[in-house]
Amino acid sequence: MINAIQIALSGLNAASRKVDAAASNIANMTTAGALDPADGPAPYQAVTTAQSAISGNDGEPLGVESRVVPTNRPFVPAYDPGSPFANANGLIGAPDVNLAEEAVNLQIASTTYKANLKTMQVASDMQDALLDMFDRDA
Repeated sequence: MINAIQIALSGLNAASRKVDAAASNIANMTTAGALDPADGPAPYQAVTTAQSAISGNDGEPLGVESRVVPTNRPFVPAYDPGSPFANANGLIGAPDVNLAEEAVNLQIASTTYKANLKTMQVASDMQDALLDMFDRDA
């Protein structure tokens, strides 16, 4: 049952990373930059999370590893002639962040977080029930 709690803790960590990535994207969705790197800084690069299973030497599951990675989506041109990053045509680079997608990512993270908390609660309840059985037999 300790393994179930360890796996659920890694799931909680993964959900937290997903929230961090979505929050970063939402906070920086208007962080523009130059279309050409020679003209100034690049626009904000949106991020997402990548997850992979963690296994022990014997193949026993130990949880999930989650890391924040760039989405590698190209930035989109936007018209803002007043920006210091604007080119001769008034275009700047804007991050390719979809607010609806980020809202869905936040909901997925919330559901994942709740499911992992419930897993930890059930594992703890099962451990308590097992200990109660041993106490009755003694």
